[in-house]
Amino acid sequence: MSETGTPIQGLSARAYRIPTDQPEADGTFAWNSTTLVVVTVEAGGQSGIGYTYADASAASLANTLLAEAIHQRSSFDIPACWNAMQRAVRNIGRSGIAACAISAVDTALWDLKARCFDLPLVHLLGAARTAVPIYGSGGFTTYADERLCEQLSGWVERNGCRAVKMKIGSEPERDPHRVLVAKAAIGDCQLFVDANGAFSVKQAMQFIGRCREAQIRWFEEPVTSDDPAGLGTLRELLPGATDVAAGEYIYTLDDARALLSAEAVDVLQADVTRCGGITGMMMIGALCEAHHLDLSGHCAPSLHRHVACALPRLRHVEWFHDHVRIEQMLFDGAPVASDGVIRPDPGKPGHGLTFKAGDAERFAIHAGG
Repeated sequence: MSETGTPIQGLSARAYRIPTDQPEADGTFAWNSTTLVVVTVEAGGQSGIGYTYADASAASLANTLLAEAIHQRSSFDIPACWNAMQRAVRNIGRSGIAACAISAVDTALWDLKARCFDLPLVHLLGAARTAVPIYGSGGFTTYADERLCEQLSGWVERNGCRAVKMKIGSEPERDPHRVLVAKAAIGDCQLFVDANGAFSVKQAMQFIGRCREAQIRWFEEPVTSDDPAGLGTLRELLPGATDVAAGEYIYTLDDARALLSAEAVDVLQADVTRCGGITGMMMIGALCEAHHLDLSGHCAPSLHRHVACALPRLRHVEWFHDHVRIEQMLFDGAPVASDGVIRPDPGKPGHGLTFKAGDAERFAIHAGG
C-alpha cells in the first residue's frame, strides 16, 4: 500500500427498490417502497462501498459525471475528490440527487481508505465516544393504534431506547389521540413527534396545546425547513422542555449555516446519505461545535455509526424502521441496538459493512425500471 494512496480505477453504482413491510405515510407524503443506491469504488486492489436512499437516477449520476470527476485521483485525497465532485455538478445543481450521489461516493472513499489501513473508520476519523445513542423512529400515520403502540414500546423493551418518535400531520384532528395513546404505551420514555413540515406555526401551537399530557420533548419540522423564521418563532413559543429540530434536507454546508444563523432549531439534524457523505457530516459537525448546538444523525444508522462516534456535539442517531430493516436484510455487519446504543465493530475495517449483492438482486432496478 502506498502511503499516498493509489489511483482510483473504477466506480460502479446500482439502484434497488425495496418494498415496505406495510403502507407508510407521514404528514406530507406516502410511500410503499424505499430506493437504495449502492456505490463501489476501487483502487489498488481494494474496494469501498457507500450508499444513499434516493431516486435511482443518483446511480446514473454516480456512474457518469462523478466517476469521471474522481477517476485516477489518489484514493487517499478524499477532500480533493469531494471538491472535484462539487465542481462537476455545478451546472446541474448541488442539492437533491447530486448531493445524495456525492454522499454515497464520498462514504465509499472513506470506507476504502480505512480498509487500506485495516482500521475501523472511527479510528481514521478520531473517536469522541465509543457508543452512539439512538432513538426508535417510525410510528407512521398509516398505523392503527395497536401497531403504533407495539412498535414504539418494542424499541423501549427490546433495544433499550430512551426516546421514540412517531409521525403526525396526515390527519391533524386524530393526532392528539394518537400521541396520548403512544405516550401511555411507552411510559417514562421520551416521546418525539415529526410533522414533516405539515403545519403552520398556529397549527403547531394548537397541536402542542392539545397534547400537554404527553410531555413531547422533540418537535421535528413542525413547519417546513424552508421557513427558518417559522421554526425560530416556534422555538421561542413552545414549552421550554420541547426542542425544535430540523435539517434532514441539508444538502450543502450553506443549508446548515442558514438554519444555524437563523437560530431556527434547538438541535440540528443532518443525514450522511444526503449532506455530502462523511466529509460533509464532519464539516456540519464543526459548524455545530462553533454554534454550541447539538447535532442529530437522520436515519441510515449503519452509515452514521462511525462518523457519529467522531462528532463532538452528537446527541443521537435515528433508529429508523425502514432503514434498519433494509440494512439488516442487505448488509452483513449492520448494527444491533442494545441498551439504547449502537457501536462500531472494532474488529472490522472501514465502516464494517459488506453488501449482500446476491440477496439484493431481486430488488435491482434495471434500465427503464
